[in-house]
Amino acid sequence: QHRREGRDRRTTPDAMLLRTAPLLAALLLTLGCDGGKTDTKKTDAKADAKASDAKAGDAKVADAKAGDTKAGDANADEAAAKEAEERKAEIAKGLAELEEWKAAEKTRWTDEVEAEAKRLAETAWKDLDEALTAVLASKHRLPTNVARDEYRHPAQTLAFLGLKPDMTVVEVGPGWGWYTEILAPVLAKQGTLLVTTSDPAGPEDQGATLYARRLQAFMDRSPAAYGKIERIVQKDGNTLDLGPDGSADMVLVVRGMHGWVGRGVFDQNVKKIYAALEPGGIAAIVQHR
Repeated sequence: QHRREGRDRRTTPDAMLLRTAPLLAALLLTLGCDGGKTDTKKTDAKADAKASDAKAGDAKVADAKAGDTKAGDANADEAAAKEAEERKAEIAKGLAELEEWKAAEKTRWTDEVEAEAKRLAETAWKDLDEALTAVLASKHRLPTNVARDEYRHPAQTLAFLGLKPDMTVVEVGPGWGWYTEILAPVLAKQGTLLVTTSDPAGPEDQGATLYARRLQAFMDRSPAAYGKIERIVQKDGNTLDLGPDGSADMVLVVRGMHGWVGRGVFDQNVKKIYAALEPGGIAAIVQHR
């Protein structure tokens, strides 16, 4: 009876509740924790998905940028190759035109022209006005150059710049020799004319070589008229050599300074001019208006 009463006490509703309450609480806590973990896992999964999408997006952007860079490089290479071909064709055309010019000048430069050029080069001029009057009227000048006198005003320009027949003058970048054919006979007897030039034996695909060959052809027409011109061969297009410091009375730059600005060498070239001039020397500039 005692054991039966004890069993009865243990199986009453109150007793059952007291025994099961902790188990229910533990079960609810476990379910709650599992549910939280499930929500966290879902949130983490969403975050992982977003991160994956972001990485994929970044990869696509990087691939697109890389593709754009490659395409840009390819276009740049193609443009550079096209420009090189155009420059090569232009230089080849210039060399062909030079040969035509040499042939034409061989016909134009008669014994009479040679004799006049030689006489001018051997004259000791009294003053600039006398020299320019004779030189500008001479038949040694190219007719196309003479036609531009009314626009370039060489007599007034050289007088204004202060040229004298006994000066040492450096002409920078003489080109086809428009001013050279005037300066050479004026300075031949009492002064000195130096010109900057590239190497005429340089690479045939370089514009500098073409210009040097033009000047060489210009001078080769008459050693009597142009044989005393001294050439200062330049090492490259960005390093200006004007000869020894303090050796020039005048440095003449005709229509060339805009090129210096374009190549970023203006300041250094102006300093070279200043160094080349003797005290009181003249930096003589003619520029496009």
